[in-house]
Amino acid sequence: MKTFTMPGTDIVAPNVVLGLMRIADKSNDEVRELVRTARDAGIDFFDHADIYGPERNGCERRFADAMQLTPSQRDEITIQTKTGIREGYFDFSYEHIIESVDESLAALQTDRIDILLLHRPDALVEPAEVARAFDELEAAGKVRAFGVSNHTPRQIDLLKKYVKQPLVANQLQLSITHAPIIAQGVAANMAGEEQATTLDGGGILDYCRLNDITVQAWSPFQAGFFTGVFLGSPEYPELNAVIDRLAAAYDVPAIAIATAWITRHPAQMQVVLGTTSPERVAAAALGSEIPLTRAEWYELFRAAGYRLP
Repeated sequence: MKTFTMPGTDIVAPNVVLGLMRIADKSNDEVRELVRTARDAGIDFFDHADIYGPERNGCERRFADAMQLTPSQRDEITIQTKTGIREGYFDFSYEHIIESVDESLAALQTDRIDILLLHRPDALVEPAEVARAFDELEAAGKVRAFGVSNHTPRQIDLLKKYVKQPLVANQLQLSITHAPIIAQGVAANMAGEEQATTLDGGGILDYCRLNDITVQAWSPFQAGFFTGVFLGSPEYPELNAVIDRLAAAYDVPAIAIATAWITRHPAQMQVVLGTTSPERVAAAALGSEIPLTRAEWYELFRAAGYRLP
């Protein structure tokens, strides 16, 4: 498993992460097997959010109840969670951020969150309130590092004007078939090309690279916005033919090639796995260090339907 020190932190992180948004109905044994498989593959970074589960903090609580981590076991892993989504609206108020973190700490049965992300942009954000909350959480030792999710460059800049802590991560949707943050830059300024329209938040990938913000790719195998996976889908025959050929060449499962397409990018991104299948976790993790060539990477890009001008 390839690892790196996340800029702005002392956290040594793998480039493949296990997301735990779907474990609410899993038994203790199933959760432990999932986590054990991830750890065996070199994944010691676990992604949560306060809204994951049928009730608030449901998946955080399920994880903690199943794992019953000792202090030394807790020290071995990185726990990331998110705040800011409420029932029917978004909320980056000071009061909600503080309350949400305390609820996550209790649910996770831990004394600190390693990375806290602001989940989705709040149109009514008061950046000074966010800064006040971050300062208080950092001073109390409740949160080690901070970041965002689904944010544009200008939204990040607005926060950075007030927040003194580095924003170390931005979690964004990215897969071979859902790659506007990459594809728009390839076809920029091309009239008449839908691919050239600005759907990437205004150069968010390059912005994150320039500002030492780690991009975390969520839904790395989804064809679109929760429209099903592209792997094995009859809607993507050309792409799957290329994936299968490369999987055979590298002697790995197809899902590892889908992982490798993201980890090959020089932005040093993290792939956030959302599966609850231990077998798929182990298979996807094999893509961590696959050295796709430029020709192979671009062949996958073209097979997914993107154009090179």
